[in-house]
Amino acid sequence: MVMSLRVSELQVLLGYAGRNKHGRKHELLTKALHLLKAGCSPAVQMKIKELYRRRFPTKMVSPTDLSLPVHPDVKLQRLPFYDVLDELIKPTSLASDSSQRFQETCFAFALTPQQVQQISSSMDISGTKCDFTVQVQLRFCLSETSCPQEDHFPPNLCVKVNGKPCNLPGYLPPTKNGVEPKRPSRPINITSLVRLSTTVPNTIVVSWTSEIGRSYSMAVYLVRQQSSSVLLQRLRSKGIRNPDHSRALIKEKLTADPDSEIATTSLRVSLLCPLGKMRLMIPCRALTCSHLQCFDATLYIQMNEKKPTWVCPVCDKKAPFEHLIIDGLFMEILSSCVDCDEIQFKEDGNWAPMRSKKVVQEVSASSNGIEGITTKTVIFRPKNADELKATVKETWASIPPQQCHKLITSMPRRIEAVIKAKVAPTKY
Repeated sequence: MVMSLRVSELQVLLGYAGRNKHGRKHELLTKALHLLKAGCSPAVQMKIKELYRRRFPTKMVSPTDLSLPVHPDVKLQRLPFYDVLDELIKPTSLASDSSQRFQETCFAFALTPQQVQQISSSMDISGTKCDFTVQVQLRFCLSETSCPQEDHFPPNLCVKVNGKPCNLPGYLPPTKNGVEPKRPSRPINITSLVRLSTTVPNTIVVSWTSEIGRSYSMAVYLVRQQSSSVLLQRLRSKGIRNPDHSRALIKEKLTADPDSEIATTSLRVSLLCPLGKMRLMIPCRALTCSHLQCFDATLYIQMNEKKPTWVCPVCDKKAPFEHLIIDGLFMEILSSCVDCDEIQFKEDGNWAPMRSKKVVQEVSASSNGIEGITTKTVIFRPKNADELKATVKETWASIPPQQCHKLITSMPRRIEAVIKAKVAPTKY
């Protein structure tokens, strides 16, 4: 009841209880919550009920009220880079007053001694700013119960934590003229604004614009952030998929269709990752993908650590972490075919390396490592010289020796071709 009172009502309540009634709303709310926690008299309890009844007079419950429970059975999608430790505020409806367009509601939560210890002990001050690996995470989604929900911000969202404005993701540039820009919806780390105290509660004030036919929910979690190396280890721990699964998929794709006049008898697949243009190290794809082409698990997870989209780089369909598999057949091929970047599958599930002209093969093999270095620096955007050196060193170390040799032997031809072309494109 106290959470729904306005400033004037909170001032009346605090004045009635003989407490200081000056301050902003979040300060008044904190004082009122302290009053309740300390154990207030029956007279103060009656006053709270009186103010609440005055604020919300008894009325008929409308179908809209019935469709918006305080704690709907909403589940948010699991985030691969965050392990949930505790639920501080379970998914709760952002109840809106249909008579007003702009809405505002307030939430409160308190931390236990164990939670305070978990956050405090996870502090990392090795960088330029203070970071926590155990975080307080705020999430918004649509109030839909049919399936786990993606993060989805209400329109014109504004959040204050303990009276301080919370930084939200920046607006994306509109794709069309006249279209209102939108923020990318993602979890919000509010740890830096949270009071690490077991006695003082934390307040979150959420304001937004209501939409006809749409309702939203919010939740607050205590989470532990994980790195890409941890996720890669978890993927490895799931094991390698039996090569026979891929062989069966090859046979299915190359089986002649009696209704088709064109029969496909072979299938060409690259051993280079479509993301980094480097040779695959850990070939993977999603269970939901219908193609054979794999991408490199390490690079895919690292890219999603920087900007989580979880979209397959081959077919552009959703490829969430929990659906990723390491392809056993491609692991076998990569270990036995070290000097080829493309293979051809046959109808019976067998494969053969694709050999091209010697010069083309040299150029292709020698350029992969250099392209990989360029790609990695573009993707990860090193912030300083040390990060750039580390990225180049890591990528260079992954280039097989035979590629380095081919790069050296083909370099005179490459330089001569570039000079003759006079800035025009070359085959190199």
